[in-house]
Amino acid sequence: MEAINTTIFESQAQEYDSWFENHSELFQNECLTLKNAIPDGIGIEIGVGTGRFAEVLKIPVGVEPAHAMAQMAIARGITVINANAEELPFHSLSFDYAIMITTDCFLDNISKAFTEVHRIIKKNGFFIVAMIDKDSELGKQYEMKKTTNIWYKDAHFHSVHEITDQLQQAGFTNFEYWQTLFTENEELTNPLPGFGKGGFVVIRSQKI
Repeated sequence: MEAINTTIFESQAQEYDSWFENHSELFQNECLTLKNAIPDGIGIEIGVGTGRFAEVLKIPVGVEPAHAMAQMAIARGITVINANAEELPFHSLSFDYAIMITTDCFLDNISKAFTEVHRIIKKNGFFIVAMIDKDSELGKQYEMKKTTNIWYKDAHFHSVHEITDQLQQAGFTNFEYWQTLFTENEELTNPLPGFGKGGFVVIRSQKI
């Protein structure tokens, strides 16, 4: 797969970060759904961006290749390592859990990235992937608007089934699913278990 161009995330980091303030209900819905999946222990967010989620979810460590975004995450109290998901600079069995939030669509090599995550997680630890489901109404809208959206023009969206298959191939099991963002309305809603209705899906898997 062709590498994702990170230039936009360097030059437009502040604009990216402002999205969460301009769409606070959507952000709250996503955080509420993610909290269902976060276990106890020390975690790491891979693709931490500006640190918005890590700050709310109390994740102390992040990986981020875009320097401008990393600096904003550091300002929020996150320890950020400049690295790519496919080559994580950590010892094996370092974390109780890892999380990726709408990062799957920007990975150069999903298989390699997921295998790396499997390596750095402790036995019985968890890997949480939060994603835009390309089979959902929201996912279809994002796909249609890719040519005019500076953030997603180079993204490669996936279905929940595709990501689940990739997780299985990397050695993960015991899958659980939660979902939110059911309509175009920006309003607070309760997350539901499973997938197929919401555009934002959280998958939790485990390393046995």
